[in-house]
Formats: sequence, C-alpha cells, structure tokens
Amino acid sequence: MTTALRFLAVALLAAVAGCTSDGDAASSCAGSVLYENREYLPAPEVGFTVGERLGTAEIPECDDTPSDPGVAVPGGTTGAYAVQGWEPAEAIAVGDTPAGAKLMKVG
Repeated sequence: MTTALRFLAVALLAAVAGCTSDGDAASSCAGSVLYENREYLPAPEVGFTVGERLGTAEIPECDDTPSDPGVAVPGGTTGAYAVQGWEPAEAIAVGDTPAGAKLMKVG
C-alpha cells in the first residue's frame, strides 16, 4: 500500500471514528506519524515550503475501532522532510516525494 493510500485510509478511518456518541471528539491514532521519538499529527496546510529530506518517519499501525474488524490501518514508513521556518521538533512534512508531502506538527 503506498503512503498516499495509507493517508487516505487513515483519513477515512478518522471520519468514521472521529466522534463519540455524545459528540465529543474521540482520541485517535489516525493520521499520526513518528519521527525521532516525537508524534506528529496532521496540520492545516496554510502556505508551507518543503525543505531537505530529513530521513524516514514511521506510520504506526492504527486501529481506532477494535470492535470493527478489518478497519485497522497497517503501519509503514514514509519520507520526512524539513519545513522552512520550522524546527523539526515542531513540524515536518511527510510523503513519498517533497511535492506530495503533507504538513505535520508535534501533537
């Protein structure tokens, strides 16, 4: 499964598991990545520039709906890139290529 498909699957999983029955947001692993022992979560993509490749980020296996078999998103890896104007301890971009990288901020 490519990284783009994983992100799509994670986004769909988040839409399914995003709220509890009382309307509060549920805790979710969907969309998170790990890089240098930090967890990053998807951030609004408001004008950012991808910099140099930093290494590889881990996409952890995610199963926000354990009572719904077959919905788990398998783990994997993806490229981690610097974001101009941000320290990697605050934000990175992740994706198979710099052009397709998505902004992620420490969660």
